[in-house]
Amino acid sequence: MYRYPYPYAYPYYANPPMCDCYKIPDCRCMSNESGYANYFWPHTNTQSYAGTVLKDHGREPFVVNINQAAKQNNTFRTAIWTGNHLQVTLMSLNPGEDIGIEMHPDVDQFLRIEQGQGITQMGNSKDNLNFQRNVYDDSAIVIPAGAWHNLTNTGNIPLKLYSIYAPPNHPFGTVHETKADAIAAEENHHY
Repeated sequence: MYRYPYPYAYPYYANPPMCDCYKIPDCRCMSNESGYANYFWPHTNTQSYAGTVLKDHGREPFVVNINQAAKQNNTFRTAIWTGNHLQVTLMSLNPGEDIGIEMHPDVDQFLRIEQGQGITQMGNSKDNLNFQRNVYDDSAIVIPAGAWHNLTNTGNIPLKLYSIYAPPNHPFGTVHETKADAIAAEENHHY
């Protein structure tokens, strides 16, 4: 019998036995027969690993080791799940690179740093980003709709993170290899 790691059984903790799927290519935590696939990736965005390619799995049930996926992502932005009310993207900022000052009038945003360090800035206008904080691995950044914001990599290694938009902010299947690609796409689609 599996025992909870706590002295009592709290009904909201799900602690089933787990394997380290993303390190063992042939391990299957979830049966493919049930309609769910093994989405644990220790690979780059352009390579296939255990039959899975990093892509947008929107509107389908989806499980991923988000820490591992974020660390392995080498694109400026890749959407991995786009639904009707929420979107998850992975991002990688090179040393000295920033996302760029932006504002989403109707979109709340959540960022989580998985590797590296940086500085986040927010404010009520593009010219007055008066809220500034240093961020590191495991930092969470919450950006309310209508707030101007930026995130800059201040470290010597790529800043790896994921972003959750509610509602979605980019088209299904978005992949921006570089920041220049993202700027061009946003100008073409008037985001």
